[in-house]
Amino acid sequence: MEHLIFQNHQFLQKYFNSLYQNFLNLRNKYLIIFDCAIFAITPLFALLLSLDGQTRLETYISELGKITIFFLIVKITILYKLRFYKLYWRYASIEELINIILSMGIILVVQMLIFYNCDLLPFSNIAELPPSFPLIDGLFSCILVSGVRFSIRILDRISQNYTVSTLQERVLIVGAGNAGISLVEEMQRNPQLGFNPIAFIDDDPQKLHVKIRGIPVVGDHYTIPESVQSLQIHKVIIAMPSVAGTVIREIVDICKAKGIQTSTLPGIHEILNGRVRVDSIRDVRIEDLLRREPIQTDIERVLQFLKGKVVLITGAGGSIGSELCRQICKCRPAQMILIGHGENSVFNIQQELEQLIKILQEDSKDQLHTPEIYTFIGDIRCRDRLKQAFEKCRPDVIFHAAAHKHVPLMELNSSEAITNNVLGTKNLLDMALQYNVQHFVMISTDKAVKPTNVMGASKRVAEMLVLQAARQSGKPYLAVRFGNVLGSRGSVVPTFKKQIAAGGPVTVTHPDICRYFMTIPEAVQLVLQAVVLGRSGEVLMLNMGKPVKIVDLAEELIRLSGYEVDKDIEIIFTGLRPGEKLFEELFIEGEEYNPTEHEKLFVVKNASCIIPEDLNINVVALCQAAAINDANYISFLLKKIVIGYQPKSLDNSNLLPLTKNDDYIKKSAENGLAKLGLQNA
Repeated sequence: MEHLIFQNHQFLQKYFNSLYQNFLNLRNKYLIIFDCAIFAITPLFALLLSLDGQTRLETYISELGKITIFFLIVKITILYKLRFYKLYWRYASIEELINIILSMGIILVVQMLIFYNCDLLPFSNIAELPPSFPLIDGLFSCILVSGVRFSIRILDRISQNYTVSTLQERVLIVGAGNAGISLVEEMQRNPQLGFNPIAFIDDDPQKLHVKIRGIPVVGDHYTIPESVQSLQIHKVIIAMPSVAGTVIREIVDICKAKGIQTSTLPGIHEILNGRVRVDSIRDVRIEDLLRREPIQTDIERVLQFLKGKVVLITGAGGSIGSELCRQICKCRPAQMILIGHGENSVFNIQQELEQLIKILQEDSKDQLHTPEIYTFIGDIRCRDRLKQAFEKCRPDVIFHAAAHKHVPLMELNSSEAITNNVLGTKNLLDMALQYNVQHFVMISTDKAVKPTNVMGASKRVAEMLVLQAARQSGKPYLAVRFGNVLGSRGSVVPTFKKQIAAGGPVTVTHPDICRYFMTIPEAVQLVLQAVVLGRSGEVLMLNMGKPVKIVDLAEELIRLSGYEVDKDIEIIFTGLRPGEKLFEELFIEGEEYNPTEHEKLFVVKNASCIIPEDLNINVVALCQAAAINDANYISFLLKKIVIGYQPKSLDNSNLLPLTKNDDYIKKSAENGLAKLGLQNA
C-alpha cells in the first residue's frame, strides 16, 4: 500500500513538474489564447466597476456583447501588428514591461477614439455604455496581460531559488553598480553556474541597506571581514571594472587578511562591448592592482575615423599589434591587413577576429560593415613582400607596431635592431608615400628618450624617419611614445610568473629600478585616440602616471600567487643588464611638450624640427653597417644621429669622422642602396 502511495506521489510530482516546465516555456501562440480570454472578460469587469451597482447589468448585455467582440478583434490586431507575440517572456525585464505598457497604451487610445465616435459604427447603441467604460477596460487588460507574462518570470525566479544547491558557492559581490547587477542577474538566471549571490558591498551610502534584485547591500568595503563571517561567504567577486587599482589593492588586502578567495571582473577596456558575463570572472592580476582611473576616450570620433577605411597593422600577432586589431575591428573598417612574421601568432589573431566579427554581427544585426581580413606572413625588411600587400589592398591608415623591443637581446644583436626597427620602418614609409597612404602611426617607446641602449636609439631613428616623411608629404604621419606594457611578450610580468611557478627565486636587476607601466588595452586605446588628435610631423606621448618600482611589482605578484615574499619565494638582485638604466626619462632636450584635447596625451609640436639634415645618408650607412654586422660602427653612427644617446661602451678610436662628404659614406651609399633597396635622399 505504501509502495503504491509512493508511486502515485512520484507520478503526481512528475506530472506537476511537467506542467510547470511547460508553463515556463509557454509559446506565444498559447499566450494569444490567454489574451483572448482576458479580453473577453475585462469588458464585463469594466462595466461592473463603471455601474458601481447603481444600474442592473441586464440593461447593457446586448451592447456589452457587441463591444467585447469588437474590442477583442482590435486588441489582438494591434498587438500582432506591434510584433508583441515575437517576445520571449521567461526572462522578461523592465524593457518587456515598457513594451506592454506602450502597446496597451496604444490600444487604450484606439478604444477611446472608437468609443467616443461610435456613431460611425453599425452598432451605435454602444454609446449607452458608461463613459468610463473604455478606460477601465484598457487598464484591466494591461494589468492582466502583464500579470500572465510576468507570472512566468516570477515562477522561473522561484524555481531558481528552490533549486539553489548547498554545493553552490556563497558569493559576496563588491560593487552594486551596473557590472555587479548584471553579474547577479546572470547568476540568478543560471544557477547551474554554481554561484549563489548572497549580498552586495558598495561604498555608496545611498545604497546601504537597500535590496537590488532581492540581494541586500550590507555595507562598504571595510565591512567585508564581518560580512564574510556572518554570511558564511565562500568567495568575494570584485565587480568594479572601472575603479582605480588602489581600490582593488585595498580590497584584495582585506580579503587576504581574512583568507577568503577573491576574483574580479576585467577592466572596462577588456570587456567586449561593455558586456559583463560570469565567464569574465577571473583571478586578480597585477594589471588590476596597477589599474588607473578609466580613460575618457572619444570612442565615437575614433569609430567614425576608422569606419569604412582600409587599415594595415604591422606586427599584428604581437601584444600591441593584436590588441590594435581587436579594437580596430570594433570600429568597422572596410578591410584589415594583418602583417606579421610569426605565422602562429598571426593565425591566432585572425581566428580571434573572425569570432569577434560574428559577435558584432549578432549584436548589431548589421551585415554591411564588417571588415574583410587579409593576412600577410612577411618581414617588413622585405620591400617586395610589402609591395605585394600594398598593391593588393591600398591601405588608408597604417599602424606600425612591428619592432624588436628586448633591450639586453638587442645589445647583443644590434644589427637585428637596426634592420628591423630602422630599415623596416623606412621600407614601410617608402611604401606609404608611394601608395599615398593618408595616415601613419608608429608605436614608439619611452626608451627612445636619451637612450642608453641600441633598441631605444633605433626606435628614435625610426621616429625621425616618420617625422621626415610627414614633413615631405604634409600628411598626418606621427609617432606615439609610451612605456612598458603589462603582460606583453618578453616583459617583466610573464618572466616573474614563470619564475614563481618554478618555485623561485624571482630575479630583479636592481632594488631601485623603476619603470612606467600601462595595460595593453589602455595603451592601444590611447594610440587610437592619438590618430584622430595628431597632426603632421608630431610625436605624441602618453601620460604614463607614476613610475612603479620593479621590486614592488615582484612582491605583489608573489602575494597574488598565494606565497609569502622571502619565505616561500625569494627575490634576488642580479645587477643592471647591458643598455639598462635605473629610471626612464620622458623628455628630449629641445622638444616642446604641450597638452592636447585629451588629458592623457601630450604632443611634441616641434618634433619634426629636431631632425639631422643628413639623416637619410646616415641611415644608409647605419643599415650598411648592420648588413655587415659591425656592432661598433652601429654604435658610433647611432651616437652621431641620436641626441643624448650614451652607449655603455664604444671603441671609436679607429673610426673616421662622419660628414656628408665623407668618402666612406659615399661609398656605403652607392653600394648599400642597391643591396638594401633604400631610396637615395
